[in-house]
Amino acid sequence: MNIIAEQILNALQMGVLLFLISSGLSLIFGLMHVVNLAHGALYMAGAYFALTAARLTDSFFLALVLAPLMTAVLGAILERLLLRRTYGQGMHPQVLLTFGLVFCFDELVRILWSSQIQIIELPPSLAGTLSIGDIQVPTYRAFVVVVGVFVVGALLLLFNRTHLGAQVRGSVDDREMAAALGIDVKRLFTFMFSLGAALAGLGGALAVPLFTAYPGMGSEILISALVVVVVGGMGSLVGSLLASLLVSFAIVFGQVVLAEFATAMIYVVLILFMLFRPQGLMGVARPT
Repeated sequence: MNIIAEQILNALQMGVLLFLISSGLSLIFGLMHVVNLAHGALYMAGAYFALTAARLTDSFFLALVLAPLMTAVLGAILERLLLRRTYGQGMHPQVLLTFGLVFCFDELVRILWSSQIQIIELPPSLAGTLSIGDIQVPTYRAFVVVVGVFVVGALLLLFNRTHLGAQVRGSVDDREMAAALGIDVKRLFTFMFSLGAALAGLGGALAVPLFTAYPGMGSEILISALVVVVVGGMGSLVGSLLASLLVSFAIVFGQVVLAEFATAMIYVVLILFMLFRPQGLMGVARPT
C-alpha cells in the first residue's frame, strides 16, 4: 500500500509540472494559434532564473516568485520583438524562428551558467517528510502538488470568471470584432504570451530541486508538453490538466509494471488518442 501511495504522489507531482508547462503552451498554441517550439526553452530559463535568484537572495521561496516574473518579461520581449512579426504569415516562419531560439537559449545557458548540472538546495521546511498515517511523504513533492492545485484554481478563475478572460475568449473567436469594440488585441496577446511563459518558468523553478538544471532540459520536457496539449485538446486548460494527469500516471505506473517500456507509455497514450479521439479530451471535433 505504501508503494502505491508513493507512486500516486509521484504521478501527481509529475502531472503538476507537466500541467504548468503544457497549460502555457496550450494558451499560446491553442488560443493564440502561435507555434512556439521555444516554450521548453522558457521552462529552462525559469529553472536558471530560480537558481540565480536563490543564490542572490538566499531564499528559495523568493526565487519561486521571481523566476516566473523574469520569464514573463522574457516572454513579452520575445513576443513583441520577434514573434509578432510572424503573425498572419502562417506557421512556417514561427516554426523556424522558435526552433532557432531553442539553440540560441541552450548556448546562452552554457555561456552564462556553464554546462555543469546544477541544483537548488531546499530550505529545511521543505527538505523533510510528512507522515500521513503509515505513509511517509516527501514534503517538497507535497508542496509541488499544492502549488499546482493553487495555479489550476487561479487559471480557471481568471479565464472563466473575469472580464479579462471574456476579452481573451472574444479576441480568439473574432480578432477583428474585438478590436472594433475597443479591445487592444495586440497588448492582450502579449499578456497571454507572458502568462504562458510565466507558467513555464514556474514549472522550471519547481523542477530544479527534483531533476536538476542543465542545458537542453527544455527540449526534453517540450515533447511531453506537446503530447499533453494534443491529448487534452487545443486551448483547453481543463483538458491540459486531465491529460497531464493521464500521461503522468501512465509513465509512473508504466515504470512499475513495464519498466523497460516506461518511456514509450506517453507515445502509446498519444497514438490511442490520435486513432480514436484526435480532437483530444476537451477539444471540439472539426469536419474534414
